[in-house]
Amino acid sequence: MTVTSNLVKNGIRLLQHFDRQRISPAIQQRSTLQYLLRRAESTAFGQRYRFPDLLRSPDYTDAFRKTVALHDYDSMFNEWWHRCLAGEADVTWKGHVRHFALSSGTSGAPSKYIPVTQDMRRCLKTGALRMFACMPKYDLPADFYTKEWLMIGSTSTLQDLGHCFAGDLSGINASEPPVWIRRFYRPGTQIARIPNWDERTEVIAQNAYKWDISLLAGTPSWMQLTVEHILDHYKLDSLHQLWKNLSVVVTGGTSFEPYRKSFERLLDRPLIHQETYMASEGFIAFQDRPDSNMRLLLNNGIFFEFVPFDDAHFDEAGVLRPNAEPLTIEEIREGKDYALLLSTCSGAWRYLIGDVVRFTDKERAEIIVTGRTKHFLSICGEHLSVDNMTHAVLKVEDKLNVGIPEFTVSGVHAGSHHAHRWYIGTNDPIVDKELVGRLLDEELCLLNDDYRVERSAMLQKPQVEIVPLSYFYDWQRQSGKANGQSKIARVLKGQPFEAWENFVCQKRQTT
Repeated sequence: MTVTSNLVKNGIRLLQHFDRQRISPAIQQRSTLQYLLRRAESTAFGQRYRFPDLLRSPDYTDAFRKTVALHDYDSMFNEWWHRCLAGEADVTWKGHVRHFALSSGTSGAPSKYIPVTQDMRRCLKTGALRMFACMPKYDLPADFYTKEWLMIGSTSTLQDLGHCFAGDLSGINASEPPVWIRRFYRPGTQIARIPNWDERTEVIAQNAYKWDISLLAGTPSWMQLTVEHILDHYKLDSLHQLWKNLSVVVTGGTSFEPYRKSFERLLDRPLIHQETYMASEGFIAFQDRPDSNMRLLLNNGIFFEFVPFDDAHFDEAGVLRPNAEPLTIEEIREGKDYALLLSTCSGAWRYLIGDVVRFTDKERAEIIVTGRTKHFLSICGEHLSVDNMTHAVLKVEDKLNVGIPEFTVSGVHAGSHHAHRWYIGTNDPIVDKELVGRLLDEELCLLNDDYRVERSAMLQKPQVEIVPLSYFYDWQRQSGKANGQSKIARVLKGQPFEAWENFVCQKRQTT
């Protein structure tokens, strides 16, 4: 039996093992919290919040929630993580932190330094192995497991800060791929080390003919740019003309749906799609079966809490209110939006990650990501989420038979009232922006009752600008975010939106 066959067989056994573990989400989470508290009880953070005493409590979960303060990035970094970054050990997690993930999310803010401990790196690899173990559920051809996988991410050349290294999480992962994946991994560690995104993409294109790729993985926008560059390099119409065994696409970082139509035009046939949810703070969830939503990883170094995303818990700017009361997985309800709080084996504690999720199956702990706590529009009470916006854009795509992979929106003044200004990114010939605005408006009125009410009062019709897709990616380059991991902000507010509009104006003048 070949090494590859053994790997597949062991993967199937692992899958069957986890499927047999009919352990409830609540029990898995209590066990995870106990592990986190024990590992961190001797740290400065653990001593401040009396972790040894919490562990002796009859209900340590309840004691933890009553004792440990809620944190955002600023409070964690300013009081704790800056000490880790300076080289101090045993601050919020046992030992020294050797890696920091650089993350600015989609907010346009300066880079954040998120600790990535050795324990977290092991959990990231475990999560990847669990994903692989689910592949047999997708009824893939037998030779899928003998082909190569192209993973598009950030450079694996990390910043050397003396006592630690910093880089995007995908680059940290690429710097030391799991042993079991190295045989399949492309573009390979040497190409992955090229720092410049455009240079790295060109070298990938030059080497693409040597590979037999069965799986593509990455953030949708950067993956599509890479594929387009490969097709242009070889003057091909379809990626399947180069890689006839290409079967699977794995995406994360942002919803694949806005990209699906334009991406599938680059193929001869649709691919099996598997969605993942990995953040700089950890591996949160992945799709473990066909035609389902992502399943939370409940026993992989992260304890989850959920803050109802409503006016009682968040103010109009998306800031957590002081009296917010997070819930455990036992207390959540399906169909309701929650902001995620994480406590992790990287030393994040009751940490507001900024993402908003909705449970679609509580028993299986399956979720969808519906937006960000600060990426929504409510300038006059319309409470418009990124999920609403994305669904409206998908409807416009279908009605006009076009691809709209990128968009961004902001609230603006319209006389004495307000309006939403949309920038629609497409390479398809849409000339009637008034029609696009009308279709968006109709869909949003159907999706969101608050939006429909405000459209009859203070909110004017949408203002739509249509721009080439290249504007969005050139904007990323100018912002220093052409890295294979960063995402286009679906909602821009204040100075970032002013900068974006100035950029668009300059692009139009030069072209």
